[in-house]
Amino acid sequence: MQKSTVNKYPSVKTISDAQRIGMVKEIFSTITGKYDFLNHLLSLRRDIAWRRFAIKKMRFFRTNIFLDVACGTGDLSINACLKHRQIKAFGVDFVFPMALAGKDKVEKKGLSSQLNFMQGNALRLPFHDNAFDVTGMAFGIRNIPDRTEALREMLRVTVPGGQIMILEMAFIENRFFKLFYYIYLNYLLPLMARVFSKNAAAYYYLADSIMNFPSPDAFAKIMQDTGMSEVKIYPLTFGITCLYIGKKS
Repeated sequence: MQKSTVNKYPSVKTISDAQRIGMVKEIFSTITGKYDFLNHLLSLRRDIAWRRFAIKKMRFFRTNIFLDVACGTGDLSINACLKHRQIKAFGVDFVFPMALAGKDKVEKKGLSSQLNFMQGNALRLPFHDNAFDVTGMAFGIRNIPDRTEALREMLRVTVPGGQIMILEMAFIENRFFKLFYYIYLNYLLPLMARVFSKNAAAYYYLADSIMNFPSPDAFAKIMQDTGMSEVKIYPLTFGITCLYIGKKS
């Protein structure tokens, strides 16, 4: 067994922003091959339902273009294009292997004329102002140290009246489920990941990043503070995940 499968990454509370960015890039570069499989397995396939719920909430009315920030392998944007056949979409991720894997999936599904993936930085999105009806991010904001700047960039490229969507995991506040969820995140999830992943330590990071993410109300306040209006929170699966939707005034 490789050393990386037993060592843990340092807690996000103890490292600088620059160190965290480097760590995230390393983690997602090493788990790309099993990323989709482990997402489905470790969430008991609930991640598919969470994305589907977000996609149903999308409203296209002006540009008919969707931007998927920190897109990973592209499940959110791919399924958005399959649901909303009239749209075009772009996916941006700063981890090149992830964007490359997304391109392969797009070609296999025959969506090359509708959807394009590229490597890019969420803090400096390579798009003009007011370009997208919907700008979304699924399970990515937790990995970005400067969340406020990322949200401002998403707001900048969204058309007036458009939606900014964040789908992200949260640490359950319900006392009945809290202990079970803590055990699952810190013990069961890394144990299962160790069977399938060359870098099981990445899933200790996953647990740590979830437990150190702001509460739903606190994160909604961050969205409001960037200038978004009508911010709504949709708790999913007992609050394990929340969909946040803000509007550009």
